Amino acid sequence: MARHKDYYEFKPYNVGRWLIWGAYALVLLLAPLVFTSSLSHTMLSQMGIAIIVCLSYNMILGQGGMLSFGHAVYSGMGSFLAIHTLNLVSKGGWPIPVSLIPVVGGFSAMLFAVLFGYVTTKKAATPFAMITLGIGELVWASALMFPEFFGGEGGISSNRVAGPKPLGITFGPQIQLYYLIALYTFVCTAAMFAFTRTPLGRMLNAVRDNPERVEFVGYDTQKVRYIAFILSAFFAGISGGLAALNFEIVTSEVVSAPRSGAYLLFTFLGGATFFFGPIIGGVLLVLAGVLLSELTKAWLLYLGLVFLFMVMYAPGGIASLIMMNVRVAAFGRLKELWVSYLALAFTALVALFGAAAMIEMVYHLQLNAALGPKLQFMGATLDARGPDSWFGALFVMLTGVALFEVARRHYVRQWGEIQEFIEKEMKRREAL
Repeated sequence: MARHKDYYEFKPYNVGRWLIWGAYALVLLLAPLVFTSSLSHTMLSQMGIAIIVCLSYNMILGQGGMLSFGHAVYSGMGSFLAIHTLNLVSKGGWPIPVSLIPVVGGFSAMLFAVLFGYVTTKKAATPFAMITLGIGELVWASALMFPEFFGGEGGISSNRVAGPKPLGITFGPQIQLYYLIALYTFVCTAAMFAFTRTPLGRMLNAVRDNPERVEFVGYDTQKVRYIAFILSAFFAGISGGLAALNFEIVTSEVVSAPRSGAYLLFTFLGGATFFFGPIIGGVLLVLAGVLLSELTKAWLLYLGLVFLFMVMYAPGGIASLIMMNVRVAAFGRLKELWVSYLALAFTALVALFGAAAMIEMVYHLQLNAALGPKLQFMGATLDARGPDSWFGALFVMLTGVALFEVARRHYVRQWGEIQEFIEKEMKRREAL
């Protein structure tokens, strides 16, 4: 007869996870104290909103393998319902605190996901993507057909300084609204991470990887996709509600195909295969839309080129590049790559400088011809109609490309040697 053990076992805390979440909360808390300008507070608020919507999109893309071209429908409808609710609060119709308006947006988006998602998730892979594209175009077209709800071309505006004001918090100052957005960002990030650890989240991964086997063991793959789709829309709606509070105006652009494309592009750039990838993507989304668009009129072209090269050379996104180097660092070989990284960065910048000079000259000729052929670029004066400027830009670009290729080949050889060392070291440790 087996005797009962007279001792207890305790599962140790995951200290690393606590440190990561603590650092994440600390960054959200201290960011507006470090970047104190009004522009910084506005950008930080938009970053929080973008992080939530990119993470919500990754619930279906990265975790469920569902490529959607209409995710803006749910963040956008959350925005519209949230701003209608805010107007009712302003008129004294509903006694809802302004801080809960984003939750209204979340549940509103859920209702639309219940309706549209039942049809959408009937199919997977390419048919799913095409159906989401069709629904997205349908809703976008409806925005001008129903001006009573969507506000027509001018959209719907409101005032977030409404309703009860506990502790004197009005959400009028941007810093107050930022901390509300930061709170929602942290809670939503934690909730979406917790979802990945649930049986439903694990089953969603299985549906992504091997749907036939999931059906074989008795699960309904359509139902798993449907539930995940609804939950994803809920978080997208929360981001839409926060955006309505932040901008105090909602237009038909929030449900447009370009907005859905932006969510896809930046979620992919951040890294859809890792949970923290969309966080990086959300930050890049705001930096590109606010800063890069102010620096050059050709910002969408640069963005497209970056996306093209990421698809070709780093399909796992920025997060995959980080994790590959973390793996190398764990084996103590990262310091050997610093010179190669500096060489790659420098030569890439040289090539980019030459290419950007030609792009800016083309845009100047097309859009600013009335201002003359001269333009300023990175401290240099270029003549868009002069052969010297074109030859110099082409020479710089080709030189950068050639040097980059030399540095890349050296890096590939060095990286291969390090990976061989890691594989041998792993086998040696397993043999111990």
